[in-house]
Amino acid sequence: MKHPIRYRLEYCLARCFWALLTALPIAAASNVGAALGTAIGLLPILARRVERNLILAMPDLKPRERAAIRAGVWRNLGRTIAELPHLPDFTLTDQPPRAGQIQVIGTANLEGREGSLLFGGHLANWELMYLVTAKLGRPMHVVYRAANNPLIDQWLWHVREGSSLGALAKGASAARGILAALNKGETVGMLVDQKMNDGIEVTFFGHPAMTAPALAQLALRRNLPVIPVRCERLGGAAFRVTIHEPMVYATGNDQTADITALMGQVNDLMEDWIRARPEQWLWPHNRWPKNTPE
Repeated sequence: MKHPIRYRLEYCLARCFWALLTALPIAAASNVGAALGTAIGLLPILARRVERNLILAMPDLKPRERAAIRAGVWRNLGRTIAELPHLPDFTLTDQPPRAGQIQVIGTANLEGREGSLLFGGHLANWELMYLVTAKLGRPMHVVYRAANNPLIDQWLWHVREGSSLGALAKGASAARGILAALNKGETVGMLVDQKMNDGIEVTFFGHPAMTAPALAQLALRRNLPVIPVRCERLGGAAFRVTIHEPMVYATGNDQTADITALMGQVNDLMEDWIRARPEQWLWPHNRWPKNTPE
């Protein structure tokens, strides 16, 4: 480890915070996270990053609208982190959800979809995607970005392993794990809305954005179902997860063009979801190149 003392200190603090949140009911833990997130979001450097991205993506917003979204972004992020210790406690329902419940729509779209690719984005509490499929009896392999702190990363790996067939950190080993899972007819889920420096250029909110092509590459190469999964926070710790019908995508003689076209469809869908609930997306992430003109 490059920074053993710092990593151990961060890990100990995280475990203490986790223990505190575990002792609280789901709704209370989520509310504590919202309050902490709001306070953190007041830091100028973090506020400026979200403000820049909002101006870049949705320039028609008025200043007061951006301010409201900024505040909501940090509340949602705080809630999402604070809800992690309670993930196993969430229950599924087909009715309007209360705190600690997830209303699930479109479960039939998973039937007969062995070897499927599920995708979502960093919206609401994105960790619920693999939790929902597991509770539906259709656990999947989840692809995630490893945390910078290896101690915290190993800990969160165990958390994800508890509600999935396997947790695969992005990289060469994840690629092998994905292929092995698909060869066995198992489901793989991934979040596709973050920047990948060595990805492909695909338009997102009207600007070129480096986008991971793996979803399209796998789908086109193996003719796999690609199923969008949308997560929405309906208030506090109550959620709706919608499992959509598989996407319709074209295949032609130009594989590069087909990959770009499919990821364009994915980015367009993700943009629609974000515009509907902008305060629930991960705007602090540097999705676009720094030199993107506003």
